[in-house]
Amino acid sequence: MNVMSRSSLQLNIVPVLEIVSIKFEFEPSPTAKMMATDQTVHGVPPSLSAKVVGSFAYLTVRDRLPTILTKVIDTIHRNKNKFFEEYGEEGIQAEKQTIALLSKMRNELQTDKPVLALTDTLQDTEYWNQYLQKQQKLQGNEESVSWFKSPWLYVECYMYRRVQEALWLNPPISDYDVFNEGKTQSFFESQQAMMALCTYLEGVNKNMEDLSKNQLLEHFNKLLQVSLWGNKCDLSISAGQDNSQKTSPIDSLNSLQPFILVNDSNMVWSTLISAQRPGQSEKTTAVRVDIVLDNAGFELFTDLVLADFLVSSGLAHEVHFHGKSIPWFVSDVTANDFQWTIQQTMAANHKWMSKNGVQWKSHLKEGVWFYHDHRFWTQPHEFCDMATDAPDLYATLQGADLLLFKGDLNYRKLTGDRDWDYTVGFNTALRGFGPAPLCSLRTLKANVQVGLQPGQGEKLGSQDPDWMTSGKYAVIQFYSSKSEQKD
Repeated sequence: MNVMSRSSLQLNIVPVLEIVSIKFEFEPSPTAKMMATDQTVHGVPPSLSAKVVGSFAYLTVRDRLPTILTKVIDTIHRNKNKFFEEYGEEGIQAEKQTIALLSKMRNELQTDKPVLALTDTLQDTEYWNQYLQKQQKLQGNEESVSWFKSPWLYVECYMYRRVQEALWLNPPISDYDVFNEGKTQSFFESQQAMMALCTYLEGVNKNMEDLSKNQLLEHFNKLLQVSLWGNKCDLSISAGQDNSQKTSPIDSLNSLQPFILVNDSNMVWSTLISAQRPGQSEKTTAVRVDIVLDNAGFELFTDLVLADFLVSSGLAHEVHFHGKSIPWFVSDVTANDFQWTIQQTMAANHKWMSKNGVQWKSHLKEGVWFYHDHRFWTQPHEFCDMATDAPDLYATLQGADLLLFKGDLNYRKLTGDRDWDYTVGFNTALRGFGPAPLCSLRTLKANVQVGLQPGQGEKLGSQDPDWMTSGKYAVIQFYSSKSEQKD
C-alpha cells in the first residue's frame, strides 16, 4: 500500500491499598537497545512537529505548553506555606529552586532552544539521554533538536519529564504531585454522574443471571461508550454545572452516537466471546483484559465501572490496569490516583457507590484486579518500538486476551503521531505493534486519525475545521493480527 501524508501538532492522601505493581527497572540497557525504527522510514510519513507554523502541534508548543508550565509554577508557589510547615526553611528553598528550574525551561521552550540532557539520577535518565542522542544523530546536529523543530510527541513528553527532574533535584519536595489538585477536583465535581453510573451498574449486576446474551451485549456497549466518553460525560453532566443535574451518563449516549467516527464495538465483543474457550477441565480458562489508562477523575471512574461489569458478567476473569509511574500530562493516572479513587469511592455517602468501592478493593486484594506501571509509558516512544525497547512490558501485554488503550496520547503513540492520510488502515499505522487484540477508545484531541472511509475526513473538515482537536468526535478502533489472518 502506498502510504501518503495529508500535508507538507490539596488533599490529604488516603492510606495505600495493597496493589500489584511491575517493578520500575532499567531494562534493557539504552546503549544496547535503541529505537526499533528510524524517524525517516521509507513510506512512513513524518512526525507531527511544531516546525509547521500554524499547525496544531505548533499552537500547542507555542501556547498550551507554556501555559501548563505557568500553572505548575503557580501551584508550587501557592503551596510554599505547606512546604514550610512540613519541611521548614528547607521546604522554602526547594520551592524557590524548583520554580527557578521550571522558569528556565519555560524560557528555553518559548525561545526554541535546543533540548538539553537530563541531569537527575532517576532510573530512566540515561535512557532519555540516549534518546536525545539518537534524535541529534537523526537531525545531524544538536541545534536542530529544539522545542519547535523536533517531533511534537517527543518535546511534549520531554517537558513533563523535565517537570519531574525539577522536583527530583530539590528534596524534600521531590515526591510532590503538581497536578494532584486538579485531579481530585475533577473527581469531586463529577459525583452526581458517578452516583448515577453506580445506580445503573447495581441494576445490571442484580439481574445479571437473568440477562440474555443480547441484553448483556447492550450493557457492554453502553459501558464501553461511557468509558469512551469519560471526559465528555464529565463536562456535560458534572454537578459543577448544575447541582440539580441528576442525569446518568448512560442517557447521553444516544445523542453522542453520531460523533463516533469508527465503531468496532462488535469486534471487541467477539474477541471477548471467543476468548471464553474451554480449558482442560469443565471450567473455562481465565480471560484477561488489560486497560492502559488515561485520565484520573471521572474517566478513571468510568474505566473502573467497565472493569467491574466485565468481571461480574464473566466476560473477563482478570483485569490489569496500566498507569503512569510519575505525574504525567496534567491528569494521567498514577498509582496514588488509582488507590485514592477507590478509597474515596468506598467513603462516598451513596449506597451503591460505596458498595462498588468495597467491591473494587476486594478485587485488588483477591487478585482479580491488578495495577501496574512501567517506565515505557512515560517515555516518548511510538508503541511500535516497545518490543525492542521494553520487551518485558511487551511480554506482559501478550498475556492479555484484549488490550484497551484509553485516550488521545495512547492513540498518538499507537500511530506514531505521524501525518498519516485519513484512509490509511489502523493496522498499517501500528507498524507491527500488536502484542494482543487491541482497541483504542479515544476522543479526538490531536490531528492524527487513520482508518476513516474515503472522503470522510475531508467532509468533516469542511463542516467543522476543529473536528480533530475539539474532543467532540471519537473512535472505537480495533486491531487483531488474528482477524488479519482470517481476511
